[in-house]
Amino acid sequence: MSIKLGIIGGGQLAWMMADAANKLGVELIVQTPSPNDPAVSIAQDSIFAAVDDAAATEILATKCDIITFENEFVNLTALSLLEKQGVCFRPQLSALAPLLDKYEQRCYLRDLDLPVPQFLALSEEKNLESQIENLGFPVVLKTRRHGYDGQGTFIIPDFLTLSKIVNQRHTPFLVEEFVPFTKELAIIAARSVNGEIVIYPAVETLQEEQVCRWVIAPAKITKEQSLEIETIADKLLNSLQYVGVFGIELFLTAEGKILINEIAPRTHNSGHFSLDACETSQFEQHLRAVCGLALTNTRLHCGSAVMVNLLGYETSQSDYQKQRQQLANIPQATVHWYGKTEARPGRKLGHITVLLEQDNRNAVKNIIHKIESIWYPPAKSCQNFPE
Repeated sequence: MSIKLGIIGGGQLAWMMADAANKLGVELIVQTPSPNDPAVSIAQDSIFAAVDDAAATEILATKCDIITFENEFVNLTALSLLEKQGVCFRPQLSALAPLLDKYEQRCYLRDLDLPVPQFLALSEEKNLESQIENLGFPVVLKTRRHGYDGQGTFIIPDFLTLSKIVNQRHTPFLVEEFVPFTKELAIIAARSVNGEIVIYPAVETLQEEQVCRWVIAPAKITKEQSLEIETIADKLLNSLQYVGVFGIELFLTAEGKILINEIAPRTHNSGHFSLDACETSQFEQHLRAVCGLALTNTRLHCGSAVMVNLLGYETSQSDYQKQRQQLANIPQATVHWYGKTEARPGRKLGHITVLLEQDNRNAVKNIIHKIESIWYPPAKSCQNFPE
């Protein structure tokens, strides 16, 4: 008898669980706003409602054995009533509770003695300038809830800009020091119902306008830095008693210091390379974890891998068939197209992964350049390449 798994959210992260679900005998049922969302095409059943619609989730619970999350924009207060009635959420709601507000999340990480940038919550009762005087400019301003892919995140160069944004947007904000990093890193980890943890190789990423542009696996970092990142993941997942896949984005400074940038209690863009480059993808690992199955190997089965997001650069209805075919002709490449019906600047329409026999940075740089030159018009092509 198959396990029926409900997923709150029906975007590409849920869509990419399809192959693993078929392999493991898991039936997927999604709660998602639109019949055009990617996962609708692979789900056994769909409920069309916003992800924070708890009444819809109550209906979802009648159709499945376990409920998991594609994103974290949920109403925990309402869902906790369902949990008390016996609905099984994985990860459990207690693991999500300290994470959804970014200020509370930062406090949680700090209290675990995990490395984070200096931060504070802006208070409407206090003078704005006096609150941030110890941070200096530039600073990073973040909305405390519902920010992803750069939405709600601002690099602030001066007090005038800060004051303008805060006064225009009447929403709670977190302010952090700006970290002059040398590399952006990320790691994907998974924890099972029984407390087993598996960790994927740390990767290097490039974020432009707070949206992931590309990922290289593995990251070129020292063994000590890799172990430090794995220790961070292990400590965090065990503290939360988390069940499922978890993504952590990090900064590496010129002094070799590791700082946590963002965390995501779900499958994550920085782990998409695992679909083609690892013995077990992050999506299969997530299904295994939340369904109570044994976790499996996270090793790369290639020397290295490059994942490049295919981001929208215009507003159109095109499916970009010509570019996709050119990309598919790159040796050792796999194109994943999410089937979205509308392109707009910055929207994640798909991604491509290319496998390499060796970890050669010149080859990596050439592949990223080739992919971007095929996908983007010249003016939009990336100018930042890995060193």
